[in-house]
Amino acid sequence: MDPLSLTTLLAAAAVAGWVDAVVGGGGLLLLPALLVAAPGMPVASALGTNKLAAIAGTTTAAVTYARRTKIDWAVAGPSAGLAVCCAGLGAALAGSVPASAYRPVVLAVLVSVAVFVVLRPRLGVVAQPQRRTRRRTAAAVAVAGVGIALYDGLIGPGTGTFLVLAFTALIGADFVHGSAMAKIVNAGTNLGALVVFAATGHVWWLLGAAMAVCNIAGAVLGARMALRRGSGFVRIVLLVVVLALVGKLGYDQWMAST
Repeated sequence: MDPLSLTTLLAAAAVAGWVDAVVGGGGLLLLPALLVAAPGMPVASALGTNKLAAIAGTTTAAVTYARRTKIDWAVAGPSAGLAVCCAGLGAALAGSVPASAYRPVVLAVLVSVAVFVVLRPRLGVVAQPQRRTRRRTAAAVAVAGVGIALYDGLIGPGTGTFLVLAFTALIGADFVHGSAMAKIVNAGTNLGALVVFAATGHVWWLLGAAMAVCNIAGAVLGARMALRRGSGFVRIVLLVVVLALVGKLGYDQWMAST
């Protein structure tokens, strides 16, 4: 890899760490950057190497949030535990499910999410603890620890964003606390997927370690900024990331159909 490509990739890892720490979706930047900077890299190796960088950043962000805000461990703990196993299962299945099978579904979900967030301007800005019933808590754990974790192992980009929205919509967390829980669960999904990708030889360790250092730097900055600026700031970043994901997946779908 030439120095310019490596420098660009490391910069992308830092920016991805910042985005992931605030609201998730850093894989939207890092995975394409990996595939462009290392054109001979298999997709599975790009996914595995991305997980090595991502787990460093999400774990750092999770620790930063846990030190400065209250974590709902009754939701985050079980979700993270399930996420390790389910993301590992998703990683084991990665490559067996064609992109054409999931891309339209994910695209439709993202468009719905964008419309929902725009039409509900108070969503996540102020906590709604009355929404945290036993049934909704169980649903949040299942959605985050099973459904979204499987998606992360299979595909990845946007996982943190889906987690934040799950916690805000289902149990009424504000965006800052939802993002804090999302980081803990995302660390679990990254761990489960990384173990499987490493066991199958799909991790470029030296490159991933260098990216991890930059990802950590971005994650620390992003987590501190989200905590300092509050839920309104996180909501704006969330909308930008969701629209970027819609654009990326929409372009991929259009290219696949032409």
